[in-house]
Amino acid sequence: MTTFRWYLLGLTALFAAYVTVEYYRPKPLDWTPTYQNKDKIPYGTYVLYDLLPELMQVNQREVTAVRVPVYTQLYGNAPTEAAQVLDSSKATPAPTEPALPPTAKATYLFINKDFSISPTDSRALLRHVAQGNQVFIAAEEFSKTFQDTLGFTTAAIAGNIQFKKGTPQDWLADSVSIHFTNAGLRRAAGAAFYLPQLGASYRIQPDSTLAGATQLAAAADGQPVLVRIPHGRGAFFICTLPQAFTNYFVLQPRTHNLAFAALSYLPSNQAVWWDEYQKQGPLGEQSLLRVLMAHDALRWAYYLLLVSALLFVVIEARRRQRVIPVLKPLPNTTLLFTRTVASLYQQGGNHERIAEKKINLFLEFLRTRFQETSTDLNDEAFRERLAQKAGMPRSRIDELIRRIHFARTAPTVTDQQLLLLSRSLAAFRRDAR
Repeated sequence: MTTFRWYLLGLTALFAAYVTVEYYRPKPLDWTPTYQNKDKIPYGTYVLYDLLPELMQVNQREVTAVRVPVYTQLYGNAPTEAAQVLDSSKATPAPTEPALPPTAKATYLFINKDFSISPTDSRALLRHVAQGNQVFIAAEEFSKTFQDTLGFTTAAIAGNIQFKKGTPQDWLADSVSIHFTNAGLRRAAGAAFYLPQLGASYRIQPDSTLAGATQLAAAADGQPVLVRIPHGRGAFFICTLPQAFTNYFVLQPRTHNLAFAALSYLPSNQAVWWDEYQKQGPLGEQSLLRVLMAHDALRWAYYLLLVSALLFVVIEARRRQRVIPVLKPLPNTTLLFTRTVASLYQQGGNHERIAEKKINLFLEFLRTRFQETSTDLNDEAFRERLAQKAGMPRSRIDELIRRIHFARTAPTVTDQQLLLLSRSLAAFRRDAR
């Protein structure tokens, strides 16, 4: 086996070992607050949903996970288009919903980060409570219209609340104590419960229109976190501690009674509707991307694919549409250079140097054209050979050499003399055979 094959085999073994370790490595704990009844992660609500039949003293089949809007759950069908249009108009009174059957008694539970509800669902929920039912809502923020209807607001307490890494057990230094106002319940459930400040940062603030509300639990600062708001023959229970109902705090010995004590205000032996519509959407959602969006790794891979495709389209389009520039051939600037240099000499009145350069170019012409390397222009043999090679009479050669000698020996060369020399040299080049 060659050395390269050994290296390749070693790399393959290392890659296989890395894949094996990554595959069997324990998955990191997910601390995302989903509040979904199917999640067994710390901030899911699987444990509480599983214990609801025992807590509410009902059969398992009487606890129903609702995956439809409130209006549909109460009245069996979605509001008509006309009802939605009338509901969106503040100037037109809302349509009248059909009355609930006398036997439709159920406790509605909402546990979520934010409680968002449409005006149509809000009005239906109010009618449900007015007919003698109870609604328990645990959330930190609520819809504006819903708050205005019941006459309360929620607001985060002042202070710099920041997320800290680690489990909630590591946050005890910044914890908030929660206690129930009912003395008997406080003795049964415990003197106080401690929640991390990040999970107990919202307080209920009743306004002037709220009448008859009862404070059931408060934080150490005295501000309420659980209140009962009567409406008709029923009541709303508003709680700003949704994390207290999650798996982690329900299973913790220090906090598990908090959720049970809060739910003890609800009537027993009555059907329970557990809302999952605001968290999981409608039941049987058939989106083509539902599998990808349900897993973080697949979701980020999908996003990366979209970004890569977009970059490929942009870069490929630019490469294909770029105009190829036309390269012009380089001009022959020899003549332009010569004229420029001659103009400089002429402006300086230095005709002697121009004449000398013309004579040197003429001698170079003789060397390349007639192979005459002699620089002695007075040599009779040279003149005779040049006349024969050029095919010119001897007298013309003598006249040309005389002009060359004059240009070399004259103190100054006038414009006329330079012009005659230049014409003689050009005529020789033109007539030489």
